[in-house]
Formats: sequence, C-alpha cells, structure tokens
Amino acid sequence: MPDPLPKKQGKVKLDRSARAATTAEALAAAATDKVELRALVIAVDGDDWGEDTWKATLDRVGAAYDVLHSRTEPLADLIAADGTGRYNAILLTSNSLLYEDGGSYLSGLDADEWNALWAYERDYGVRQVSLYTAYGTWPEDYCLRAGSEGGVGDTPISTALTPAGAGVFDYLRNGVNVPISLSYLYRGTIAAGCAADPLITSGTDVLGVRSTSTDGRERAALTFTSNQYLPQADLLTFGLFRWATRGLYLGEQRHYLNADVDDWFSYTDHLLANGTVDSDPGFRMSRSDAVSTYQQQNSFRTAHPLAGGFKLNIAYNGDGAGLNVPTLCLLPPLLTDGLTAYSRCRASSFTWINHTFSHPKMNDTDYATSYAEIEDNLTIGSALGFTVDPTVLKTGEYSGLGVYHPDPDNDIDPPTDHGLAASNADLLQAAADLGVKYLHGNMSFASHRPACFNCGIRHPLKPSVMVVPDWPTNIAYHTTTPAEETLFYNSYYGPNGRFPYWPVDQTYSQVLDHESDVAMQHVMSGSVYTHTFHQGNLRNYGGNKNLVFDWLNAVMAKYEGYYGVPLLTPDWGGLAGYVEDRTVHFDDLADVRAVYDRTAGTITFTASADAEVFATNAAAAGAATYGTDKIAHLDLAMGVPLTVNASVRP
Repeated sequence: MPDPLPKKQGKVKLDRSARAATTAEALAAAATDKVELRALVIAVDGDDWGEDTWKATLDRVGAAYDVLHSRTEPLADLIAADGTGRYNAILLTSNSLLYEDGGSYLSGLDADEWNALWAYERDYGVRQVSLYTAYGTWPEDYCLRAGSEGGVGDTPISTALTPAGAGVFDYLRNGVNVPISLSYLYRGTIAAGCAADPLITSGTDVLGVRSTSTDGRERAALTFTSNQYLPQADLLTFGLFRWATRGLYLGEQRHYLNADVDDWFSYTDHLLANGTVDSDPGFRMSRSDAVSTYQQQNSFRTAHPLAGGFKLNIAYNGDGAGLNVPTLCLLPPLLTDGLTAYSRCRASSFTWINHTFSHPKMNDTDYATSYAEIEDNLTIGSALGFTVDPTVLKTGEYSGLGVYHPDPDNDIDPPTDHGLAASNADLLQAAADLGVKYLHGNMSFASHRPACFNCGIRHPLKPSVMVVPDWPTNIAYHTTTPAEETLFYNSYYGPNGRFPYWPVDQTYSQVLDHESDVAMQHVMSGSVYTHTFHQGNLRNYGGNKNLVFDWLNAVMAKYEGYYGVPLLTPDWGGLAGYVEDRTVHFDDLADVRAVYDRTAGTITFTASADAEVFATNAAAAGAATYGTDKIAHLDLAMGVPLTVNASVRP
C-alpha cells in the first residue's frame, strides 16, 4: 500500500518581491507572455513514484519535457536567454516534495526556490499540477481541508467528475466513474470562501481540486497516489497535463483499435476438446464462418458508434484460395470453394494484408523463394479483387526476423529471440526489392520492441524496411470455441498449467475479462499497434458468435464505460505510416523549439535541422480533429520559422 505524505505545518511565506528579482529582459518577455511548449516535472529523486507516472504519460504523448530531482538538483533557470519562459507547464509529483532526512522532513525545494517557481508561474501565466496532494497549507494552500484519509486496496472506490472536472477531462464519457484502487487517499473538503472548484469526488468527499492562489496562479491537484499501471492514471494524468499546457504541446494523444486475423484461406492446427491437436488437415474456416464474421462486423459498428469505422485486417495466404472461383455473395454451387467466392464478394469489407503465398517459415528461405512468396500472394490477391498495400508484409509466425525455435516443427514452445541482426538477409532483400517498407514484428520479442512509444524499428540489416510490432493475445491460434479457448488458457495459466498464475481454473467469461483488461491497457495508453488473432478464431461457434468478436465486444464495453472519444482503425498502410511519423517525431524532437506567444495567440516553431513533429492545437493546414483537439503534423525546414495560430483550451 502506498504511504501517506509526511505532514508539515504552516506555509512557505509568499515573497512578492521575487518578481523584483527577475531581470529586465524577463519582465519584458512576461509582458508579451512567451513560453516554450515544454513541461517541467519536479520530483524528489529517482525513487519518487510520481516521476514514472508523469513520464509514462509524457512519453506516450511524445511531449518535450525536463525532469528536476529537487533533493539533489537546484531549481534551474526558468527563463531562456531571450526572455522566453522555458516551460508552459509545471508538473509536481506531490504538492510538498517532502523527504525524510535524519528524522526530519525536508522539502526538495527550499523557500527561495518555491518563491522563484511561484513567481515564474505568476509572471508567465503558467499552470501547475500536483499529482498527489494532502490537505493543509504547506507549502501553500490549495483550498483543501481535512476530512479522512487511508488506504484503498484491490476493490476500487467509486467517483464522479464535477462539471469542472468534466471540462478538464472532456475525453471521458458523461457520468464516468473513475475507479481508484491500490492507493493512499485523502478525502477532503473545499475551504469556504476559497477560490477553488472540486474536479473529482467520492460521495461528498473531494479527491481533486482546481484552485487559484492569492497571487493569481492556477493549480490543479489530486489527493491520491496513481502509479502508471493503474487505470486511474491512464484516465486522469493526461487530462491534467493537457489542462496545465492549455492544450498546447508537442506530440499528440489518440486511441486506436485494430485486429489482425492471420492465415485466411489456410488450414491451421485445431485444439480438440480432449486436449489433442488435429493437424491433418486441421481447421479452415468455412463460407458460413466468413458470412457470420461480416455480419458481426456490421453489428459491432452499429452497437459501438465510437468504433464506427472498425474493419478487420485479414492476413491472407493465396495458396489456399480456390482458383477460378467466381464472385458470389449467395450460396455457391457445391463444387465451388465457398470461402473464396464469398471473400471476393466482400473484398472491400476488410483490409487485406500480404501474409505470403504458402505461409512458410522464412528464417532461412533463399532469395528466390522469398521473392516468390511475396509476389505470388500479391498477384493472387489482385486476381481475387483485393486491395492489398504492397508496402506491408506479415510473414508467417513473424519468421525471418531473428526469432525462432531450434526445432522448426515446434509451434508450441516459446521461440528464442536471437535479435534482428539474426534476420534472414535474403528475405529482407526480396521484400525491399518488391517495395515492402513495413514488416510486422511482435511485442512479445524484446528485439522487436521500439525504444519510443508508437514507434517502429529501422531494420539494422535493411534500414529501408521498418519493423512495426503487433500485440499478441491469449486467444490461441488453434482454438475455435469458448470450450477450446478455456482449455488452452487453463493449460497455460491455471493452477496446473505450464505457467501457473491463477489459483483456480478460469471460466470463459473470466478469460475474456482478463484478456480485455490487457487490451484496455494498450487502448487506454494510446497504442496504435494491432492485436493478432487467427482464422480459426472466426469460427461461428453458435448464435452467430466467434472468439474474435467476443474479445472485441468485451474491449468495447470497457472502453465505452470510460471514454467519449472515438477509437480509430487506420488501414495497415496508414497505421505503419503513422508509426514511421512517430519514429521521426522522437528522432527530431530535440531539434525543435516551439514558443507560444499569448499576446499574438500564435505558436512559432523553429528547427535546428530539418524536422517533422506532431503538435496539438497548432492550427496548421491539414490538422486532424480528435475529440476537442486539433492535431497537426508539421514539416519544418532548418532555420525557417513556422508561425501558426494557437487553439488554446480553457
């Protein structure tokens, strides 16, 4: 259980002469209100849990920020040489920054540093957020008064957003209950006559506040702990950052839902109810399974307007498609391959992905074989009427990218990650020669995980090709019914499983709950990466249902319980292009300076080298709307300023 904050009486005296200590240049800049789009995170030290919580949010956004360890580092100069404020948001891990030293509690900032910080916030109109705040008046008064306090365990408490909170967190749905768990929590009240509004409450208790100090500074604070793995942090920390910046920052935040279904047209292993696996021939989905999938996709869009643009990604193997099969939506003649006929009928209803012609493991295929597998699948896809992006390739089992089992026939045990340098060079060359720019990777493998959020990896052996990872799921590739999936899941994670985790075997509904929780962590974070399934998971097991849409509906039910902004489903070329743009954004972020001029209502971007970055609420041409924000992707030339209007949030 997290600890309560140390208690300290009194308050730091507000030294109004601090303004007089600023330089003439700083005063002139304050008159024009210029600040950089950069946040300052102030923590006690590297062990301060709030630092990781703030950094997780800022790294997901792709924001520019600095971290100050107040216990060991002095408060840096907050004003640049040209008089511009260096930061447009001050993000505290706690309101007091106290730590224990020899039996006494000291603040990481001394009185002079607190006053310098407050003077900066006042003179430059910069907002402050405290991620964890106790009631009281030290070092300053947030208008919170004592109620009760204590720990919250695994069972979350219920909360509600006030009208003020609904404005700050306007991406959440109306009436949202933000669950707070595994925290130490202060239940407070608002002091009478104080300039403050509650943001979040539990019953009559105030758990978050927005207040204005006696010298006019705007502050927001939560009264409970939130590490970066808890839903409350996913739901609230971004909104606090966005409020602090007035919605102006480098980077962006959106939410995505993508699902790949591999091996369309192929037979795959089939786990039977007795625990044996049928591999001869295994399972191949039927025409009726495809019809059911199409119907379920339509129903899913209708039932979930926030995912109204959702479309499955189908990774197909053309070797299993019927040759010379007509395009038929109705039941075909007996001798016609119904799956191929119906796939041609619904060619525009799905996004088709090149998954190689015959699905070989491509860890050691030669150049000619690799080339043929890629090209032949594109050829048959075109013949079937599919629109297939030739720049995207998904190899069977992510093979050819340095991850493989010593036994090529072993599809059950985890493979060994030998690193991308152990990739198949012939595959990479063949792919590049055929115009492939993006290869699917897998987030399960350390060598496939990018160094930045929503980024890709330029392949070390072929930099023209980028590895874009997928999220795996525990909806097993060889399961087609709830009973089969439950059997598999418990054989892995039940008390007698290979990797025992749960104390008792789980039911199918529990499996869906666990798996959709994992997916929600990805979705809430803003991850664009797709989740992977297999064609057997699309079997209509009864009642016009399949495992994939069971999972999708479970995820959507949880998402709709929290959010009011849509889930985006870019096609795979768009997804991969976005990942490439995010990678460039992080590469170029340090080269870009963005300055907000409050008087002019503009943001000016300058770059020390050619750069491409995302910027939120910079009203540039082509900016996309997401919720109540505008997101621009800017192309900056070295030394050439770009000035655009700022869409400031209240």
